[in-house]
Amino acid sequence: MTGALLRGKKGLVIGIANEHSIAYGCAHVFREMGATLALTYLNSDSYPYVKPLAERLDAPLLLACDFRIPGQLEAVFEKIKNTWGELDFVLHSVAYAPREDLHARVTDCSKEGFSTAMDLSCHSFIRIAKQSEPLMKKGGCLLAVSFYGAEKVVKHYNLMGPVKAALESTVRYLAIELASQNIRVHALSPGPIKTRAASGLDRFDELMEMVKKRVPNHKLVTIEEVGSLAAFLVSDAAKSLTGNIEYIDGGYHTLG
Repeated sequence: MTGALLRGKKGLVIGIANEHSIAYGCAHVFREMGATLALTYLNSDSYPYVKPLAERLDAPLLLACDFRIPGQLEAVFEKIKNTWGELDFVLHSVAYAPREDLHARVTDCSKEGFSTAMDLSCHSFIRIAKQSEPLMKKGGCLLAVSFYGAEKVVKHYNLMGPVKAALESTVRYLAIELASQNIRVHALSPGPIKTRAASGLDRFDELMEMVKKRVPNHKLVTIEEVGSLAAFLVSDAAKSLTGNIEYIDGGYHTLG
């Protein structure tokens, strides 16, 4: 799919780990639609995987961004400010919980693990909104990535269920608070996709097979399909939409 839906727009994509990442699928469509992109990588270990993708996407900015390192997110936005002076959209596709807490019952998760998961998976989106606001002078769009486990109990999703529920609530509050600046806020809620982050979930392969059997078309969503929805939402064609949890799961969320 190619076109000019996002021609002239500048976007920041946070959360690419490799070519299988949801963030990369979105970035790929953003670029095909004409956007100019800034990308981030987590650390020196991830850099060799992200750099070739940045080159493939003709991204002029590739910046380090680890939410755990004080000042690093702010440095990303400072670089964008000095280079572009403005920003049209941001995709936040980051989620993390310590493995021992992620694999435990919510009842048994530690205070430290809960705090870490909430900080890196949810509060980081609030930090992004705060940094984005002064750069979105003509309005813009902020996207987070959620999952159906925020709404209903999904086996083995555990701690990430409450964390994603908080993220979805945050999306709604930010949407209202930033509406006067014409900044729109949404959460994408894809069906299960085999990404590096998802591989940390216990029995994730079983979840994918179960969803594939239940959805009417018996297919799992792809990162490119998520990207197509994301591109529409950040475009001017969606300027009347905000505060939504946008499902892209083949209808799975409608099934009882």
